[in-house]
Amino acid sequence: MTTDRDAFEARLRQIGAERYHDLHPFHDRLHGGDCTPDQVRAWVINRYYYQHSIPMKDAAFMSRVEDPALRRAWRSRIEDHDGTAENEGGIRRWLRLAEAVGLDPDYVASCEGVLPATKFAVDAYVRFVREKTLLEAVAASLTELFAPKIHANRIKGLLANYDFADDSSMAYFQNRLKEAPKDVAFGLAWVLDHADTDEKRDMAAQALIFKTDVLWSQLDALWGAYVAPARIPPGAWQPGTGLSLQRAS
Repeated sequence: MTTDRDAFEARLRQIGAERYHDLHPFHDRLHGGDCTPDQVRAWVINRYYYQHSIPMKDAAFMSRVEDPALRRAWRSRIEDHDGTAENEGGIRRWLRLAEAVGLDPDYVASCEGVLPATKFAVDAYVRFVREKTLLEAVAASLTELFAPKIHANRIKGLLANYDFADDSSMAYFQNRLKEAPKDVAFGLAWVLDHADTDEKRDMAAQALIFKTDVLWSQLDALWGAYVAPARIPPGAWQPGTGLSLQRAS
């Protein structure tokens, strides 16, 4: 017999099946080896803005949480990205990817050249987590339910199709395959426990839809600027800039 909890989990998973950004054509292009070096660099630069904002999003969330148990459970997300004495962290691993594709990591870390639409989308996500209910904030993080598949496909596709791909440059994605299941197991259980009315379940589902829109809109912006019609907005990264000294020479 299907319970309300089971039906709600199925509803959340269906959102991912229909709306997660693994369905975006940019990922087909990237994973299939069809991106130019500059399209890969543009993706690395813009995705960094999302990566570096995640710990700030999580810190904003924790600042509102009164339950110490929830704060303890959530704290590891910040450490996974920012790093610890024992773990270099996801942000540093992403900058290693940037180096591998020929970018100056200091340029990438400066967030210069990030597309305006990327900034708008990511900043909107941080505000959402800061301002909405805790249930909505946690529910928005549940795109992690769908991430292992895209990470596995990305590792396989990049290793098969690009010279820059190796164990070092793929370290971010390899580590997320280990880190994300822990996060999503906790987050999903928390949402299922706390979305105990139809109204709350609707709120949580809409929060997850919002997050899929955040991810999708970043790729739409990337496609328009660097694939077709390849119209780069003022202030965004221009190919040939922000390269490592070795690449520039």
